[in-house]
Amino acid sequence: MIKGNLVNLFTEEIYPAEVEIQEGKIKCVREVKGELDNYILPGFIDAHIHIESSMLTPSRFAQMVVPHGTTAVVADPHEIANVQGLAGVNYMIQDAANVPLQFFFTAPSCVPATPFETSGAVLGPEEIDNLLQRDDVVALGEMMNFPGVIGGDPVVLEKIRLAHEHSKPVDGHAPLLSGDDLCSYVARGISTEHECSLREEALEKKRLGMRIMVREGSSAQNLEELWTVDGDFLVSDDRHPQDLLEGHLDQTLKKAVELGMDPLKAIQMVTVNPASHYHLDTGSVTPGKSADLVVVDDLEKFNVKKVFIKGELVAREGKPLFNVQPLSGENTFQLKTMMPSDFEIQSTGNGENTVRVIEVMEGQLLTEKSQATLESVNGILPGDIEQDVLQIAVVERYGNNHHSNAFVKGFGLKKGAIASSVAHDSHNIIVVGTNTKDMAVAVNTLKKNRGGLVTVGEGVVHSLKLPIAGLMSTQSAEEVANQLNQLQEFTKAMGCKLSSPFMTLSFMALLVIPKLKISDQGLFDGESFQFVDVIK
Repeated sequence: MIKGNLVNLFTEEIYPAEVEIQEGKIKCVREVKGELDNYILPGFIDAHIHIESSMLTPSRFAQMVVPHGTTAVVADPHEIANVQGLAGVNYMIQDAANVPLQFFFTAPSCVPATPFETSGAVLGPEEIDNLLQRDDVVALGEMMNFPGVIGGDPVVLEKIRLAHEHSKPVDGHAPLLSGDDLCSYVARGISTEHECSLREEALEKKRLGMRIMVREGSSAQNLEELWTVDGDFLVSDDRHPQDLLEGHLDQTLKKAVELGMDPLKAIQMVTVNPASHYHLDTGSVTPGKSADLVVVDDLEKFNVKKVFIKGELVAREGKPLFNVQPLSGENTFQLKTMMPSDFEIQSTGNGENTVRVIEVMEGQLLTEKSQATLESVNGILPGDIEQDVLQIAVVERYGNNHHSNAFVKGFGLKKGAIASSVAHDSHNIIVVGTNTKDMAVAVNTLKKNRGGLVTVGEGVVHSLKLPIAGLMSTQSAEEVANQLNQLQEFTKAMGCKLSSPFMTLSFMALLVIPKLKISDQGLFDGESFQFVDVIK
């Protein structure tokens, strides 16, 4: 029996109550007399998250978020799927099965995300159909290939048809899509959107019936802009381990209330709303539902006192009450040793050249199209530290030996280079640097480590190894966060002022997010959906 002030999300009442639990289910909910401390809420559900972005295995992730009140997640494993296909998805499912946190998955819809980059796997309609037959796969994952949806690509449409055949929703991903194109996208039966960055954008999509996921992650933080739009879900999308040490959805709820959102509305966005949309056996204090409950001290700070999953006490006062033994996993890493000359960009002639530049936007996955004038040196175009125009490159890691070079603005490095094998969505190696020598050292270090993150500066190399698919570590969140913090300090010491430089770096290869990105095949315009020349 659990007693406290029940926050009833159906009637929007708060009253003293007791919750009776039997065999992991809620048996009965009764109003009681007297004054009680604390509040009883349904367990929190993160309706859209990529576990891989935490750099933790699912079991390690659970160890971090359950004490913060998260009792279920809807996870899209398309990061590891792009590296390892179904084997990667199966790894996530198997590792997740060893902890109390309720993991629900979506079938990755876009593996590869686009035909304009090299990935490690392909998931076609047959593989998607097999996944959708599973009870723990509750939706078709975010449909990033919006040009394919709008243009009627038969493979894309077949995946959507299969989801509808299995009576499972289709998650959306259509940043800045508007007008007739948006109507065509929605008409295919795509029901959610987590990529809204502007209030007007979210409102247009909501008016067409899309359910708006208000995202508050490590890199993309849209809550402040969108909290007044009457969204449907509060989600994380991507969170780094040091941010998870601070909190998860409890932290997002606190921020939402601080901004002015009604607490009950905010709680609905992480409980009954996602449970209803994805047909989950959780998300409300209802007889017959899974007894997933959170006890908090108030409805402003949301300090989590106790967490129950299937009626079992699994966390108390910020500490998990379960052990974790992550599964080991395989890796995929095949690339040649890179030379400094591999990162040189040839000029079209002596003197000044006008070049296209990817411009980073702090706190956003979107980038701007910029340009710069660079001086050729012996037929080579170096970056210009004074203009904050640095070199960026993507090196393919699946054995085809592709790579491409371009320029980026916004990282602010004054020396050295940083590199990562976490590069959405195909997770080739991505590197930014002030000089080609350090860029080569950084990439070759990742090759030696078989994935991870690296900083190189003045001959000193620091790294964080991610042995599972080049994306995740079996270490604890504290250990990974400590190493990542050190890397970020080294990066900031080299001049970078971005709050999450490696998270930002990882999205520079995400072609489906406008406006200008880079793949192993070249510089890519996310608005026209075609490659463009580095030199104008």
